[in-house]
Amino acid sequence: MQMSARLLPARLLLAAATLALAQPAAAAVSPAVGKALQAAAKAAGAGNNAAAIAAINQAKGAASTSEEKLKTAQMAGYVFTRAGRYADAARELESAGAPAGQLAPLYYRAGQYDKAIALARSAGGEQNQILVAQAYTRQGKHAQAVAAYNALIKSNGAKPLYLENLAGAQFKAGDKKGYMATTTRLVKIDGSPARWKTLLTDMQGTNMRSEAKLALLHLMNATGNLTRKEDVHEFAKLALIAGQAAPAKDALAKLGPATDVMDKKLEEAANKGAAREGAEAAKLSASPATAVKGGNAWYGVGQYAKAVAAYDVAIKAAGKDVDQAQLFKGIAALKGGNAAAANAAFAAVTDKSGLKDVANLWALYASSARR
Repeated sequence: MQMSARLLPARLLLAAATLALAQPAAAAVSPAVGKALQAAAKAAGAGNNAAAIAAINQAKGAASTSEEKLKTAQMAGYVFTRAGRYADAARELESAGAPAGQLAPLYYRAGQYDKAIALARSAGGEQNQILVAQAYTRQGKHAQAVAAYNALIKSNGAKPLYLENLAGAQFKAGDKKGYMATTTRLVKIDGSPARWKTLLTDMQGTNMRSEAKLALLHLMNATGNLTRKEDVHEFAKLALIAGQAAPAKDALAKLGPATDVMDKKLEEAANKGAAREGAEAAKLSASPATAVKGGNAWYGVGQYAKAVAAYDVAIKAAGKDVDQAQLFKGIAALKGGNAAAANAAFAAVTDKSGLKDVANLWALYASSARR
């Protein structure tokens, strides 16, 4: 899963590194150095990086005392930061004895993550804890990022952004149990469509079997997030394959009148399937070999109790479609208002089928929908 981490804007991490450097040089320098530093500050403030750097080089050539060299290095840090030359800025400021908390964001922006982490750890504080966690994320060291986000949350509270990034790191680290625990906390704090969109859109990027993807898209629809045309098309295709033509038809209708060839083909297939599947549902449901398709057909036409009964036929047969039947039984039961049966069905889905992660998300949705 390519779960995105919502890293804090780099400008927030750099603010402390540049704020103290924007002032003109003190008077305790020679006129030649002072004039060059004033010119550097003015040019940098105006966005003229070339002129600012030229003025810094002029100041360096004129500086002779330790105070002049210090002021020049400090101004060079400011100029190089404004120019986006973060490694140069860090080097200049480090030579001037800048504190770790000022240097860490610059080394982070320069991509020197190990050094940034070491400096941020020594500096301490919430902003530096954020930097450590984000640096590990940039390096792809997801287990270390998990530990860093847990430490951040322990020290500063379970803010939604921290939990969201922790969940991303946990999934990438393969800690599915931790991921589900964190997403549960997130949804309990904020069960809005926007929160679900973050979780479900990220999960879309993983490789999963078609039945899992269909269940995921159903959940996107249930949470108000099946809005992009490409997602609706994918949902319609998978629903038609599964024998759920009516939900495909309803989703396509939300796009408005068909505007391209794919719209028209899917719309035509959905109309034909919706007219046929209701009539075939009872026959399909009677045989264990086709009971899942029967359940899908009943589900498609909104007969949720009959869908649950059909899925139960497949479950009792204990064939290869048991987990699929349990998952869609849970979805049908929830749609029919039976949350207890839905949760039991979601819990019965096993890890071996590749459907457990989606079943867990549906269980989470079931618990949040009842509040």
